[in-house]
Formats: sequence, C-alpha cells, structure tokens
Amino acid sequence: MPGELIRREALERIIQRAAELQAGERDIGEGLTEADVLALGQDVGIPTRYLRQALLEEQTRSVVTGGTGLFAWLTGPSLLTAERVVPGDRGAVERALTVWMEREESLQVKRRYADRTTWEPRVGAFASIQRALGAGGKTFALARATEVGGQVTQLETGFCHVRLVADVRGERARRLWGAALLVLWGAVLAGVLPALGALAPWAAIPTAVAWAAALAVARRHRRENERIQVGLEQVLDRVEHGEIKPEHALPGSRVTTFARIAEEFRKAFDTPPPGARPRS
Repeated sequence: MPGELIRREALERIIQRAAELQAGERDIGEGLTEADVLALGQDVGIPTRYLRQALLEEQTRSVVTGGTGLFAWLTGPSLLTAERVVPGDRGAVERALTVWMEREESLQVKRRYADRTTWEPRVGAFASIQRALGAGGKTFALARATEVGGQVTQLETGFCHVRLVADVRGERARRLWGAALLVLWGAVLAGVLPALGALAPWAAIPTAVAWAAALAVARRHRRENERIQVGLEQVLDRVEHGEIKPEHALPGSRVTTFARIAEEFRKAFDTPPPGARPRS
C-alpha cells in the first residue's frame, strides 16, 4: 500500500532482485570488467564509493574452512576471524583500533609488529572487577580471548582491509579439561557403584549423566565463540561507519571525579606494597 513502510528484510530482497533484473538486460557473458561494474552501478543509482568498497571486499575475500570430523565438532575452532574493507587510511584505522580495544574492550597491547598489532586481556584487580560487573553495560566479549590480533592493509587511497583474529585456545583448553574431569568422574562411578552393591541398571545412570554433562561442557564452544565472533564484527562495524574517534575526541575523555577514584583504586590493587617481592 502507498505510504506503508517496507521492512528491511523485504527491502534487501527488492534491491537484490532489481539489480538482477537490471543486470539481466545486459549481455555480461562470462563476467564484467571493473569499469563495467562501476557503470552498471551508476545505472541503478549506487554511489561509486560503495561499489568500489564492495569490489575490494570481493578481491580480498578469503575462505575460512573450519575443521571437519568428530574432534572439530566437539572442540570447536581455535581461531575466530573477521575481515572487511573499510574507508580510511592505514594509520588512522590502526589508531582507531588501538583506542577502541584499550578503552572499550578491556584489552592492552601485547606486541606491535611491522604489519599487525596484538592485544591481550588487561590484567589487574580493577580490570577484573570492571569485566565482572559489566561496567557501562558492556560484555567485554573480546577479553575472553587469549589474544586478539589486528592487521590493517592499505589497498588504495581511502580504503583499507582490516583483519581481526581472536585466539580462543585458552577458553577451549579450560572447557575440554572440565569435560575430561567429568568423563573421569563418570568412569570412577562406573567402577565404584557396582562394587557398592548397586543394581546394574541404576549404577549406569550416574555415569551416563556425568558423560552427558561432559559432552555439554565440551560443546559450549558454539555459544561462547558466537559472542566473540559478534564482538569482532561489531568492532569492524564501528570502524566502517566512523564511530571510533581519535582519543582526544572520544566522549568522556575528560577525567571525572569517579574516574580519578577508580584510578586510585586500580593503583592500590595493582601496585605491590613497598618491600614486597614483585610477582613473577
């Protein structure tokens, strides 16, 4: 009906179908050159900068194949990746990533390489309390990763390719150790209960429950990794749309009374008393 709003899902289908119909009017043969794609975009009213960004994304797209088999199904991947072509120059994008990771994701720089930077969860009592309380309504999903790496590659003037990689091997190891302990506990029950005189059908129930719990613990990677994956994509969303500002322009950068008190608490927790041996 005229004047009725078209929902986003329907709008995407309409635009995709209209583009297909427009392309169908041309004889594209085995494909189109980059100039032809840009010309086609002008015909359908798509701005050149959006088409150029989409072309660069397609050229830099990499296919990430997950593991196959029972072990991969049980343990999940050890690395999570997200990549995108974003507007901007390499230096500005790298600075924006560092500002966001340190101020919004509770991370700190681990290593700076020539072509990439890695971050790790910020240590200290204050950082732990901040993540536990979810300060500011944040989930700090990336702080659950052992390490987060960011690589920014300049493609052409005004566009960069950003690749983020989250190392989740630490979470996976803790999860699998928990599952292994449950399997071991189930095996102990399987040997002890019959010796205590329990009837065979009833003796198998605690063992089956322990092993089912072990399977559930091992398979928790799907939910945990999804949170981290969404966190990576959200960072790229903010870089792409220019939501991450230089450090001096970030809202709330002025030191408030609460921030000063929090900083004093952090120093009190993190700084060892005089004469104390440094932690190894």
